[in-house]
Amino acid sequence: MAGERGRRPGNPQTREPILAAAIASFVSRGYPGTTIRGVAREAAVDPALVMHFFGSKDGLFDAAIKKSLPVALLVEAMEGDEEHLAERLVTRYLELWEDPSHGPALAAVLHAAAATPAAADLLKELMRKDLLTPLAGRLSRDHPEVRGLFAASQMIGVAMMRYILKVEPLASMPAPLVAATVTPVIQRYLTGELSLEEITGAATALL
Repeated sequence: MAGERGRRPGNPQTREPILAAAIASFVSRGYPGTTIRGVAREAAVDPALVMHFFGSKDGLFDAAIKKSLPVALLVEAMEGDEEHLAERLVTRYLELWEDPSHGPALAAVLHAAAATPAAADLLKELMRKDLLTPLAGRLSRDHPEVRGLFAASQMIGVAMMRYILKVEPLASMPAPLVAATVTPVIQRYLTGELSLEEITGAATALL
């Protein structure tokens, strides 16, 4: 209950410890295993305070992924010429997955999106707004949104096979080798010629 000894009062500074506890829980327990009460217990606050700041478990997850995902670092890698855009993106993407401070959070988000429709919707909206839209804005070829979607689907597929399912030999390949193999495909999606069938299929997926 609110006011118990050891519980934090409801001030704005309390939000960050709650969010930190939520991120840790989503990473270690996944979306289904994370609860408002569990997060409140770890943050030493009343569950009502978690609801006050975030409204619901979905609201808490939304805030957690925005806080924990290195979106800004991916957007930063988009800066520069189009000719080497895929190389920068893929290299940065794999570096983040290999990083012990970012990799577990990325894995937790993918796990959650695969297991829970609500989590998938939140991740889809984040990707569309904060990653795909900036990427499309840097492309000079036709159908930039569709090109960005193809690139994202390829990169997420690599992450799923390498880091989530750990399919060999992909899981054990050196990251630079993976990057060198995937980069030409991503670059074609971003700046190369795309067939009408590819455009039609991707446009349908966007609806």
